[in-house]
Amino acid sequence: MPLKKTKTLMIQGTGSNVGKSILTTALCRIFLEDGFSVAPFKVQNMALNAYVTSDGFEMSRAQALQAQACRIEPDVRMNPVLIKPTTVSGSQVVVMGKAREILSWADYTALKPQLWPTIRSAYQSLSFEHDVIVLEGAGSPAEINLMENDIVNMSAAEMADAPVLLAGDIDAGGVFASFVGTLSLLPPHQASRIKGFILNKFRGDRLILEPGLAKIQQITGKPVLGVVPYLEELLLPEEDSVSFKTGKTPLLKKQHLVNGQPVCRIAILDLPKISNFTDFDPFYAEPDVEIQVVRRGDSLKLNGILPDVVIIPGSKNVAQDLAYLKETHLDREVTLFASKGGLVVGLCGGLQMLGETLDDPFGVENTPSSVSGLGFLKIGTILEKEKTLKKGAFLHVVSGIRASGFEMHHGRTTVCRERPCFLQEGMTQGNPLGWSNETGRIWGTYLHGVFDSDEFRRWFIDQIRENKGLPPLKKIQANYDTEKVIQRLANEVRKGVDMDAIYRMMQ
Repeated sequence: MPLKKTKTLMIQGTGSNVGKSILTTALCRIFLEDGFSVAPFKVQNMALNAYVTSDGFEMSRAQALQAQACRIEPDVRMNPVLIKPTTVSGSQVVVMGKAREILSWADYTALKPQLWPTIRSAYQSLSFEHDVIVLEGAGSPAEINLMENDIVNMSAAEMADAPVLLAGDIDAGGVFASFVGTLSLLPPHQASRIKGFILNKFRGDRLILEPGLAKIQQITGKPVLGVVPYLEELLLPEEDSVSFKTGKTPLLKKQHLVNGQPVCRIAILDLPKISNFTDFDPFYAEPDVEIQVVRRGDSLKLNGILPDVVIIPGSKNVAQDLAYLKETHLDREVTLFASKGGLVVGLCGGLQMLGETLDDPFGVENTPSSVSGLGFLKIGTILEKEKTLKKGAFLHVVSGIRASGFEMHHGRTTVCRERPCFLQEGMTQGNPLGWSNETGRIWGTYLHGVFDSDEFRRWFIDQIRENKGLPPLKKIQANYDTEKVIQRLANEVRKGVDMDAIYRMMQ
């Protein structure tokens, strides 16, 4: 069956982390503002930063954000294939929101042709419901070792008959060479699909760029259709952990300082298989918080001072990340920190690590295993084949605050002796979503997005302040409002790109 001829546009990039997802998000909002019904689409996403839809399916967080930009509900059709690296050589494959087996790259490559009917069906159904589809590529279309089995870049553009804009990160350097190199490595029929370039993350006076813009058009015959400025404090969820792991975290304009130091310091352990690291993004907006990312070789102490809180994040391979903590002796540092009254928090996989045992009888993460946890909470976890995917409201028992979040885990946790600290909204007993020890200084939850709540986040920070003998601020200091940031992003991109030219190429 032929695909409906919907207006389409695809954003591809010269490489990873050049801003494809952010530009797609902005263009989704711009097209919406111009009166179109819009939806995002990315055939395949490789990321550990995932989202659970209201109907209980799993998809990339990036496409969920793009759906928000379109003011529609996130839908797994927008991201039919999600690849979640689990081991050095294997990844869990999620198809239409449901997790399948862990596959090697060779096995996944062999599976790709079988996925095309599902991909085409997802795209076609979206195209019949919307006026415009904005597609996003992955990595670079010029990866010559991957071209033969491509399903996410030029193959997707050809399926949708979409014109392509090629984005490059000028802040990283070498962007003009990357444009020319990308075109030179593509077959002519694919290179001709690229209609122009977007320079992303530009700092300075655009006049400096003009000779380069003219030269690149002279060399390639294709224009630069946009120059987008480097936008700091852009607190939008990233699709992968490149920025987090390279330390390119958002910058704050001001902080509340006491004796020249930020009031509250939160240390986050950077695990090899960290997932949903964006759970911590809201803290970057808080004026009295400093985030310390603890990587291999680092100590919990920064300039000789211990943090106020240690957070163990989610993980796609809990057993391996537990082994990493023990290998690097971070487990000893966290244990010593907790013994001195430090606050330790575990989210999802981090919660499982806080327990006494972790059993994987079915080899969900790799091979069947049973390992000891950190032993902070009297709980044990068994990894089950079926993944829990659930979105909903919760009640924080101690504060009485109600908010929302989502679960996404294979674990079933049993409790020997701990108190529930999070409950599913409307439930007074049974099925808790998190537990704490008797002191409340060590707790964990299966909930992702728990710190997105401005009210709960401020309560949490105020507890830190009080523990340090400082007065709680009580009043919310920062709004983690992705809607405002999406709008700001769209406004800046609209100013920086030639939308008239883009509309002409979409005819």
